Amino acid sequence: MKEYNHLKIEPKWRKVWEKKGVNKTKDTTKGKKFYILDMFPYPSGSGLHVGHPRGYVATDVYSRYKKMHGFNVLHPMGWDSFGLPAENYAIKMKVNPKVMDKVNVKRYKDQISILGLNYDWTREINTTDPNYYKWTQWIFLQMFKKGLAFESYEPINWCPSCKTGLSNEDLEDGKCERCGTVVEKKPMRQWVLKITKYADRLIEDLKDLNWAENIKDAQRNWIGRSEGAELEFQIVNSDKKIKVFTTRADTLFGVTYVVLAPEAKLVQELKSQIKNWSEIEKYIVDSKAKTEIERTAVNKTKTGVELKGVFVINPTTSEKVPVWISDYVLADYGTGAVMAVPAHDERDYAFAKKYNLPIKEVISGGSIAEKAYTNEGVLINSGKFSGLNSDLAKGEITKAFGQEKISYKLKDWVFSRQRYWGEPIPLIHCGKCGVVAVPEKDLPVKLPDVKFYEPTGTGESPLAAITKWVNVKCPKCGGKGKRETNTMPQWAGSSWYYLRYIDPKNKKALVNKKKEKYWSPVDLYVGGGEHNTRHLIYARFWHKFLFDIGVVNRKEPFMKLMNLGMILGSDGRKMSKRWGNVVNPDDVVKNVGADTLRVYEMFMGPFDQEIAWSTDNMVGSRRFLDKVWRLQDNFPQSPLNLEGKVKSGFPPSLDKEGSGAVDFEILLNKTIKKVTEDILNFNFNTAISAFMILVNSAEKMPARIHSDEGGELTKKEYEIILKLLAPFAPHMTEEIWANLGNKKSIHLEKWPDYDEKKIVSEKIIIMVQINGKPRASFEMPVGSSQDEVEKVSFAREDVSKWLIGKEIKKKMFIKEKILSIITD
Repeated sequence: MKEYNHLKIEPKWRKVWEKKGVNKTKDTTKGKKFYILDMFPYPSGSGLHVGHPRGYVATDVYSRYKKMHGFNVLHPMGWDSFGLPAENYAIKMKVNPKVMDKVNVKRYKDQISILGLNYDWTREINTTDPNYYKWTQWIFLQMFKKGLAFESYEPINWCPSCKTGLSNEDLEDGKCERCGTVVEKKPMRQWVLKITKYADRLIEDLKDLNWAENIKDAQRNWIGRSEGAELEFQIVNSDKKIKVFTTRADTLFGVTYVVLAPEAKLVQELKSQIKNWSEIEKYIVDSKAKTEIERTAVNKTKTGVELKGVFVINPTTSEKVPVWISDYVLADYGTGAVMAVPAHDERDYAFAKKYNLPIKEVISGGSIAEKAYTNEGVLINSGKFSGLNSDLAKGEITKAFGQEKISYKLKDWVFSRQRYWGEPIPLIHCGKCGVVAVPEKDLPVKLPDVKFYEPTGTGESPLAAITKWVNVKCPKCGGKGKRETNTMPQWAGSSWYYLRYIDPKNKKALVNKKKEKYWSPVDLYVGGGEHNTRHLIYARFWHKFLFDIGVVNRKEPFMKLMNLGMILGSDGRKMSKRWGNVVNPDDVVKNVGADTLRVYEMFMGPFDQEIAWSTDNMVGSRRFLDKVWRLQDNFPQSPLNLEGKVKSGFPPSLDKEGSGAVDFEILLNKTIKKVTEDILNFNFNTAISAFMILVNSAEKMPARIHSDEGGELTKKEYEIILKLLAPFAPHMTEEIWANLGNKKSIHLEKWPDYDEKKIVSEKIIIMVQINGKPRASFEMPVGSSQDEVEKVSFAREDVSKWLIGKEIKKKMFIKEKILSIITD
């Protein structure tokens, strides 16, 4: 048999699979289904590197396994092509994003296709296709009609480099996640989605999901639900009040000052009362130059300025307390104001010490001479509430002086981008009617072709300059109207794409109700990184809205989630052109084959952990596949010998006398069980390890033809090995399967079952140690006594030679494991 020629065999089978529709999903709503999904990529111009396919290969293995179990499997792929990454790359290359997208998608698809992934390409989607984003716009319109989409003029995160507004989720350490530029706060007209209305449901329904706890915690922490109280402090000589949110209403008697955010509107409104306005104004300007991370860092020395002439009344004591501004308070977090209790808050304590402000202890628990006492306890110096414990006091003080309130770290979703490459927002501005929805019959509002697509930097999208597109009639009154020129963010199209795969060609509805009920929810969703917070929160929010309006029949979209560990460069850093450590999968496939790449990526380490790439280590994966390939030399390539045991010209056994041979039938059944469980648990690396042990044993099988133990490798056993390996190495196993005379694709065969009775071995391995060093190992029947083990041990040359002239001082026996001998 010639060696495995991946350059000829792999392309051949991919053409066969496409021609015969082996990977197509049955268009039915009957029978058992399994929906497995990758987080679809945005196709950048640089193409894939070897880190990208790790998740794709994993879902491919899993989906093939499910198909071999008789499931109707939906395993689709598409492209998240709108948004800043694609647009910025197009601008860099000086090519229109629409043109660049076609080039990039073709590049990605070509790279993905050579891996032999079993995607049903007839269901391919692209978020930039008007037939797709028609329904993205339709969802937005339903939110607009329900009051969930509203226009805002609040300060937002503005990236001066990308020249667009960003949501909080688009930031990393106060910087633009895409370009790393420090963002600014800039008042701007925006469209915002009321995601906070769904905050409690987004937390509550996590309990029903089969997700890792750390991912659930990331969701909870991002939403940041806090139960507390909203309290008011009346400003002296003013009808205005300062509202604060606190989770420690029990400390209200200890408030000795109040702090406002520098950019709070109230500061400007109090200008006439403030006696040191020039000092305040300078501090406000200085604060704008700092990022939110810099302002709120725990180890940062807090600064502030007193609003001289401004005081508020502590409602519990009627005492006047001063008002300060400090940049550690943010205008868009909570109420933009905090009540300061320096005796029981470390930040307030440090601030009070720095500026010599009063410190009043109201919770007993220890000295406050050197630090704040931040735990709960029994109230003191708190009027009629003294003597109550904190839990009870919180409720009583809230009833007396404020009201219960729930606060969220999550903010409503800033949904506008002042860019070209995004879905047009389907709204029209009319001087008479206000903001009017584009009639559903007129969807999609198509993105116009433009010559200049670069961002303007003025706060307007490049679309604003296309008067022919902007100027339209108002759908309501017929008068003059103007289209909304902001576009949607990249996250819009990816918030519902999993539903369109179910029914991608439907022109009348987002998804057919019967098909959606059959396929939903996604049974297994695979991905990682930034998507564990942003995308999952956004998609779950949209899905719950679609559930509320009757489009979907389940309240959650993704039942099980598997997190993907990143493949790093060989230098241990993230793969990047900047570091020169990128490995192109095309080159790997050309050199060693797609199946070798697939096996290596599944074998290199635990799926959810980061691991560094090693081209040298791939040699082992190729050698393993070559061993599987050579095993077919044992069998005449004829359909006549389907079950027969066949001799070959393999060399005699090299096993040492007495070591015995592994009971191959038991090992095979154990491997079936092991690989089955490992695939289900995403333990692909240990599944490959089990394969390697099995194949090494199978290699020795022909050498045992004449042994008393028997156990020649049969064709049936070899075919079981091939079926088990097929999801991992689909090309090579398909080729061997056909060489053995089989007509139907191996990927349409039934997954092997194991025999429980043949998993428990009748023999075990005994290890002999002499003076702590292992000297021999051999098989013994299960249940062998110490006397029986000693009799065999002392008769063996590899044991007896270490005992010549020695006196045995001690013997220790662990049943069915170890015989340990200590000599003088």
